[in-house]
Amino acid sequence: MTHAIAVIDVGTNSTNLLVLDADGNDLARVVASTRLGEGLHASGTLSEAAIERTISVIESHVAIAHSHNVTNISLVGTAACRRAANTQHFADLVRERTSLTLEILSESDEATLTFTGALTGLPEVLAPNLVIDIGGGSTEYTAGVIAAEQSASIPFGAVTSTDSHIASDPPRPEDLTNLIGAVSDELEELGRTIPAFASPARVVGVAGTIVTIAAIELGLTAFDDAALHGFVLTRDAAEDVFRTMATETLAQRRQNPGLPSDRADIIVAGCCILVATMRRLHLDEIVVSTRSLLDGVAHRARLSS
Repeated sequence: MTHAIAVIDVGTNSTNLLVLDADGNDLARVVASTRLGEGLHASGTLSEAAIERTISVIESHVAIAHSHNVTNISLVGTAACRRAANTQHFADLVRERTSLTLEILSESDEATLTFTGALTGLPEVLAPNLVIDIGGGSTEYTAGVIAAEQSASIPFGAVTSTDSHIASDPPRPEDLTNLIGAVSDELEELGRTIPAFASPARVVGVAGTIVTIAAIELGLTAFDDAALHGFVLTRDAAEDVFRTMATETLAQRRQNPGLPSDRADIIVAGCCILVATMRRLHLDEIVVSTRSLLDGVAHRARLSS
């Protein structure tokens, strides 16, 4: 018998919640910026402030799940949890305060689950799909037809790349060029080892950076899942959003419809990663998906319940 379930995804930038009823229908979706990976690039550890912010949000998510009478809660962590030297300390505190066990997903498992989630609700394409997941701490590329078959990760995400490459406001052009070049170099290497990345029938983009770029392109004043899920983002549009974001100050960027204030400081680095990807892989367009890792983990949980 399938039961209602909840999934909490602890990412480098955000800590998100999905609650599904027994039939797989959404009861709640909550996105919260917690910046668990803030300063991780320099220190190698999760800061106490970031840990506290994140656990407070996890507690809030657990309360929402319980309000829907859901007790089957999966808690997963990604790039920041994989990299930090003190992740066990974080996991111990999470267990102490919520009784949940944190599952640290490998790069491969994260990519596989994200692939499954990303295709949820999109038309079936029985040909190679490439899913691009720009996270806070890394970017995953996964190819497959119905299920993930090959995946790779590069150590560039919107938060960590902001920390490592962008130090001025507005960003210096040479810093942006360096970041785009670094991502492109990584992708050149991936292209040699995973040929499937070179000729997908469809490319699907997921997670906060790509969804936000699409929202900016659409000029959305509020999140609109119906407008965003399945939206075709062209390379020209992505380049246009990048040029706008990269030449504005942080204060100016915050005035753009579609850009949440708490993402304004990391969107430029995210744009660099997307633009570098579309240039290097010669992509004319990507299909935006508002479904992602949460949905993949939920699918796994439903299969095992």
